[in-house]
Amino acid sequence: MPQEQYPQRSTMQTSEGPQVYKVGIYGWRKRCLYFFVLLLMILILVNLAMTIWILKVMNFTIDGMGNLRITEKGLKLEGDSEFLKPLYAKEIRSRPGNPLYFQSARNVTVNILNEKTKVLTRLVTGPQAVEAHSQKFEVKTLSGKLLFSADDNEVVVGAERLRVLGAEGTVFPKSIETPNVRADPFKELRLESPTRALVMEAPKGIEINAEAGSLKATCRTELRLESKDGEITLNSAKIKLPNLPQGSSSSAGSRQKIYELCVCPNGRLFLSQAGSSSTCQINTSVCL
Repeated sequence: MPQEQYPQRSTMQTSEGPQVYKVGIYGWRKRCLYFFVLLLMILILVNLAMTIWILKVMNFTIDGMGNLRITEKGLKLEGDSEFLKPLYAKEIRSRPGNPLYFQSARNVTVNILNEKTKVLTRLVTGPQAVEAHSQKFEVKTLSGKLLFSADDNEVVVGAERLRVLGAEGTVFPKSIETPNVRADPFKELRLESPTRALVMEAPKGIEINAEAGSLKATCRTELRLESKDGEITLNSAKIKLPNLPQGSSSSAGSRQKIYELCVCPNGRLFLSQAGSSSTCQINTSVCL
């Protein structure tokens, strides 16, 4: 029996022919795949359109972006720009013929650093003041002439003339050294020390000259004219001493208005009525 069954199975397979199996995606799987491919193409097109729009709006070119251009010498920026963080550059300059503006809501700070990033010089322009921090500050002309210099030791004014236009003048808490102090034409010059002494010293002499006006020296207590090795000369057509004290009269009943200038042993001056001879007498009420 078994030997008779095998030939029957072989004859049945040969009579039916080979079976074909289909390979692929069909039905709802195929539709989902087409949908995802279409969605991906749409996203690619949208991304490409957005990229082109951004490039167009930001003005991207081969030379740079927007107002920023990349040249052989560096970066060229046109128009107004805003920097939110520190800017490090070797040189900043404007186009030829155009000004360069720095604008800030609070202040503008310029720092000069050394190799160890330590601040050597600082310039701060704030809403209330302009501050410069450095070892020495100088102002020069285009030709290199020094106009102003300041450091820890001294302040030098190199201009030919220093003008002070303040209504209250200038206050010097300490000494000042200058070869000439003068006022503008038709203006008054006043040297005053309200609470302390006013001292003028010079190794070769002091000259006080008022060519078109008068000279007035006023003090509360004493005014001294002292010469150690020389003399004091009063050279004038008229010399007036209106408030000198008067000594006792030498002759009773004399009413003449001619007086004699007398000197006490301590150097004090007083007046005495003139007579045929000297009428100066030591008066204890005057020569004290």
